[in-house]
Amino acid sequence: MAKFKEKVKRPFKSKPSKGEKPNGKVSKPKQKPKPDRFKFSVKDEEAEITRLSELYSTAKVDETSKFSDFPLSKKTVQGLAQGQYRVPTAIQRQSILPALQGKDILAAAKTGSGKTLAFLIPVFEKLYTNRWTRLDGLGALIITPTRELALQIFETVAKIGKNHDFTTGLIIGGQNLKFEKSRLHQLNIIICTPGRLLQHMDTNPLFDCTNLKVLVLDEADRCLDMGFQTAMNAIIENLPTTRQTLLFSATQTKSVKDLARLNLTDPVYIAPHEKEEYTTPSRLQQNYVTVELSEKLTMLWSFLKSHSKQKIIVFFATCKQVRYHYEIFRKLRPSILLLPLYGGMNQEKRNKIYAEFCSRSNVCLMATDVASRGLDFPKVNWVVQLDCPEDATQYIHRAGRTARLNTAGESLLVLLPQEEEGVVAMLGRTKVPINKINVDLKQLFSPLVKIQSFLAQSPELKDTAKRAFVAYVKSVALMKDKSVFDVSKLDLDAFAKSLGLLVTPRVRFLARKGGDKAKNVKTDVKVTVDDGDDGEDGSDDELFTVKKKNANDVDLDSMGESSEEVPVEKKESKKKLTKVKLLKKALVTNKKIVFDDGGNTVEEVVQEEAYDIEKARAQLRVADAEDKERYKNLQKAKRIAKKEKLKRKTEEDEEEQEEVDEFASDDDHSVDLNWLPDPDKVYGNGAGDEEKEERQVDDKPMVSKKKPSKKRKIAETLSDITLTEAEQIALNFLK
Repeated sequence: MAKFKEKVKRPFKSKPSKGEKPNGKVSKPKQKPKPDRFKFSVKDEEAEITRLSELYSTAKVDETSKFSDFPLSKKTVQGLAQGQYRVPTAIQRQSILPALQGKDILAAAKTGSGKTLAFLIPVFEKLYTNRWTRLDGLGALIITPTRELALQIFETVAKIGKNHDFTTGLIIGGQNLKFEKSRLHQLNIIICTPGRLLQHMDTNPLFDCTNLKVLVLDEADRCLDMGFQTAMNAIIENLPTTRQTLLFSATQTKSVKDLARLNLTDPVYIAPHEKEEYTTPSRLQQNYVTVELSEKLTMLWSFLKSHSKQKIIVFFATCKQVRYHYEIFRKLRPSILLLPLYGGMNQEKRNKIYAEFCSRSNVCLMATDVASRGLDFPKVNWVVQLDCPEDATQYIHRAGRTARLNTAGESLLVLLPQEEEGVVAMLGRTKVPINKINVDLKQLFSPLVKIQSFLAQSPELKDTAKRAFVAYVKSVALMKDKSVFDVSKLDLDAFAKSLGLLVTPRVRFLARKGGDKAKNVKTDVKVTVDDGDDGEDGSDDELFTVKKKNANDVDLDSMGESSEEVPVEKKESKKKLTKVKLLKKALVTNKKIVFDDGGNTVEEVVQEEAYDIEKARAQLRVADAEDKERYKNLQKAKRIAKKEKLKRKTEEDEEEQEEVDEFASDDDHSVDLNWLPDPDKVYGNGAGDEEKEERQVDDKPMVSKKKPSKKRKIAETLSDITLTEAEQIALNFLK
């Protein structure tokens, strides 16, 4: 039976003690709610919005030395104070007020000058003065070229805009698409990359941008270039034409074609650093060194060994180079933490590496240009550009990852001897001061022997080295400025050896378009066309093919002769012929020579009828077909013989199985008598005579049969005996 507890009546208390409930439990004293300083009534907000709208037209840029001097809402000012932002920079001081007045902005400023706040503050104020709520949908759209930059802007919004009631979303690749689709219509501010935004525009029916007020393009020149041209054109077509547009970048575009695509109306061009002597930060020390291509890896390894307690960013031209250098340097075990960052990585891993690099002080980040724009890495000591940048714009963005917001930093550019003259002149035209320094050969430590041993032990690492080799050659070949980037001047054999490869990988050059360009290609380059290449995401191992330069070929440039003055026919006539070519030229076909016993020539007969090559080829084809048919018949006969042999073997096995099954007992519980000895040896042939007599029926002669097997004899002899008799026989045998 189930047991029940009886209810016990508690004695009645006339009055509970202080802090105690009637049931005996002690209750906590109620705390008064803290007043919310940022929660205003509707009347207060309307009064503040009216006051701010009046101040926009009367405020002056010269009178704004602090953020509190700007006509900003109390929520924005309090968020800036909590984020330790008190004094605006030059770009912020000149661009915030025109943006608050509703003008289109075209701003250019040095790297690390605070452009993010310059467009976030107007975005907050624009939505606040329009009384924007979650039901109003999308109000501001911020587009960036890279995912890491979008993440950085999102963190800044959460830091200074936490007092506002706007909903903000981060829409980038590598995240959960279904999660973004279900919440996209509830966002007031979207920070995104062009590809993922266009994907939502095409596939998400809940996406609505008809009420858009502000469009922001961070790193605008990169967003509008050829890489994002198709996506940006499709995005701009779907946006409303009546909006405010803000463009920010360190190297701003002035192309009329690009600006016309954005439908800007009387944009205000703001460039506070345009009239300065240099376009890079004043506290950035910039140097360059000249090394051979085969010494780049040794120089980088020696640099990391000597700067192990500093924060360094190393830029490479391709993702495959980053992957190889990271893997091989990690095996070499340097005294500094290594982190890779490139476009082909998982987004979650990229975010983790980005956060870890920001939090550490002695670390080296090996990255491509995905980390060159807009990212605010704190306290970076060195930026090393191991591969030459394509133009001055790319150099400025790479070097701008250090010396940010009036901090000091150093930049090192590694150039090849053939790149030095053109790159230094290009940087001089863009007002970039750079000094040349010499490499101390005593400080270089070559890890080539260890690298070769690692590649010999790991085929996967060797394949990675080959891909890095081919990717670098491809990047140089695709550069636009051929006066600086010349593939024919690269020592590919020495470069492959410096990567640890004993054999230079085989590569193929892409065919150049146009007949004039093809004529200018040097004789040591073999141009072929391959329409089956996969492009950037595919394998680059078979992308290029380089024909090694012959040592016997004449180099006209080394003789002081210009390739334009010497015609093509003279170039070909001055080539030295090899021994094989000379032998082929001296060879006479259809010639018969007869020798005597002493080895002397008796006669030489040259047949008048020429050797018919086509006829010989036809004969070879016929003979080849006959050989193939003969081989086919031979293989067929072998297969038939093998099948017949297998069939005979199967039949023999079945016969043996039938013999065993014929004399097997159907009773599973019968006694196993296989351990008994042969009865013929024990009893003689008597049992066999009795069997012979029993088989004679009606005086007919017994037909001769095959001699029964041992198991059959035992079964026939002992089939009628009992278990007791069998035990007695066994005891007799044991005695």
